[in-house]
Amino acid sequence: MKKIFTLICCATFALPAFAQTNVTKVNKKNKNITTNVAESASPAAESLTLKESEFDFGKIPQGKPVTHVFEFTNTGDKPFALDNVQASCGCTTPEWNKDTIAPGATASIKVGYNAATEGPFNKTVSITYNGAETKQITIKGDVWKTPVTSAPENTSLNILKNEP
Repeated sequence: MKKIFTLICCATFALPAFAQTNVTKVNKKNKNITTNVAESASPAAESLTLKESEFDFGKIPQGKPVTHVFEFTNTGDKPFALDNVQASCGCTTPEWNKDTIAPGATASIKVGYNAATEGPFNKTVSITYNGAETKQITIKGDVWKTPVTSAPENTSLNILKNEP
């Protein structure tokens, strides 16, 4: 039953993607020309191009916050500003300039990670711009537990101190 329901849902959402609208145009010679809108429409050009979409910090010590700067360029023909930059959790903090980015200009987003929890991490940051367009950037790495003391205790030293 679940498979049938899933199949029906998939078909419902997939059919509009394959739907085509025919448009009839009349040219100067009064000839009707039917074109397929789905085939003739060109995709919208990307206006935010990231220099990199993922950064790996590698191994970092626990309790030592790290940051990385993601650069991007406005490759569109209209200026825009970043509407929002949202991290997937509270351990990741993005910082960005809210000024308008002119066409051809470069800007950046600084992403920080607090490295409080030991172990591997993979965090995403969602960028919203031009009203509803989105991109994602990712930071990842592995936090290793730092020792409590700077060096292991030397018990032999205590024996030497206690001898007369």
